[in-house]
Amino acid sequence: MILLFLAAQAVAPEFAPNPDEARFAACVALTEKDAARALEVAGTWQVEGGGVLARQCAGLAYASLRRWLPAATAFQQAAEDAERHRDGRAPRLWVQAGNAALAAGDMIKAGQYLDAAISGGGLFGAEAGEAHLDRARARVATGDTATARADLDMALKLVPADPLAWLLSATLARRNGDLARAQADIGEAMKRAPDDAAVALEAGNIAILSGAEAAARTAWAAAIKASPDSPAGRAAADALKRLGAPK
Repeated sequence: MILLFLAAQAVAPEFAPNPDEARFAACVALTEKDAARALEVAGTWQVEGGGVLARQCAGLAYASLRRWLPAATAFQQAAEDAERHRDGRAPRLWVQAGNAALAAGDMIKAGQYLDAAISGGGLFGAEAGEAHLDRARARVATGDTATARADLDMALKLVPADPLAWLLSATLARRNGDLARAQADIGEAMKRAPDDAAVALEAGNIAILSGAEAAARTAWAAAIKASPDSPAGRAAADALKRLGAPK
């Protein structure tokens, strides 16, 4: 998912023609075929003064190699370079840095990068919504649930069709003891992703806390059926095992 997002963000923005954009497009294409070679090409380009685009391609190459920390650093450097040159690419580059940091498990840096992306004011519509959603993930991981709730509420306004936004909102509401909000939001997630194991798992978690054991069993069974070997499927199986046979 993250690789697809980062690749989508690599599309050249609608700026005035740049003579380096053809070189960038070739470098990006190479990341999909031979990421190690693309990293070498990007490094040579940086030595030659490639700037923002060379650093961005290096980040994409690292991401293709699943070397998330150096990918985050490359995107960070590209974003900083873009800001120095008043290049409108900066907000998207900060988002890429944030996504790479999330993949690396560095939630503090992810939050910082996404702060920069959002505060820059260059993200709108779905892009802004997904940035708020990603920052919420980072905030939850670092225990900042108040900021996470504000980000999730904004994400729900900007990307209401994204089931992940509803799922994360429901999960946060459950953890905060707001079962009414949790039930409403997981219902929205289920409408948008009825066969998603993670959604079914959370539906079961909310149901059991609400005293609806039968509904919890049904939801967890659905999670197992949808994806038995996934983390969500295994968690649902464990939950059913702990619950024991129906009374």
